[in-house]
Amino acid sequence: MEPELDVLAEAPAAAREVFGDRFDAAVRYTELLATAGVQRGLIGPREVPRLWDRHVLNCAVLAELLPNGTTLCDVGSGAGLPGIPVALARPDVQVTLLEPLLRRTTFLEEVVRELGLENVTVLRGRAEEMIGKLAVDVVTARAVAPLDRLAGWGMPLLRPHGQMLALKGDSAEQELADSRAGLAKLGAVESSVISVGEGTLETSTRVIQVKAGESPGGVKAATRRAKAARAGRNAGTPRTGGAGGGRGGRRRSR
Repeated sequence: MEPELDVLAEAPAAAREVFGDRFDAAVRYTELLATAGVQRGLIGPREVPRLWDRHVLNCAVLAELLPNGTTLCDVGSGAGLPGIPVALARPDVQVTLLEPLLRRTTFLEEVVRELGLENVTVLRGRAEEMIGKLAVDVVTARAVAPLDRLAGWGMPLLRPHGQMLALKGDSAEQELADSRAGLAKLGAVESSVISVGEGTLETSTRVIQVKAGESPGGVKAATRRAKAARAGRNAGTPRTGGAGGGRGGRRRSR
């Protein structure tokens, strides 16, 4: 049974400010999360009443950190968070939603088509499979993996001077502290925890921002390691049609 939309809170005033001319599209996206997203197991039913504040707007304010006309890859996009809210808030940003699971990419393609998001591309695959094939200015991720593992997937996709933006909660400072050495090896020259959405949201969004340098040698090394690991898997025992899946580097469902 399709969940009742009346449990979905009315769009807060901040949504009109954040999404501007695409406010109606943002409303429709939130409705799709509350219905098809719940039906397909992409959103928990208990999240429906707080979709606006905890999910859609929480992600959309990342747009504050993006230069004009940038390119962005949302790794492990899931139901499109944060990629779709960012694309709605910033039509000038070219967004790639990277997701390994078929049922999720099917949902994403349907959403992109219904909302008419010409600045969004849906790509099925793992981040490590895109190394050497996809290069962007910004990598985003939300609830995908611990920072050190996420950086190993996301940093090799960055162009020089690019940045990775990871939405994190209260553990952001500790997670960053634990990952600094690994980030440096991946070509990071600066990393910090910042808050976005202050003055717009009741609770601002906490983001770990990791910036790559001009000559990210660590990124190139990670690229070689990822390619070698992929080649090793391909040379091993052929996969069976078993179950699997998940975000990032895990096996995709078919």
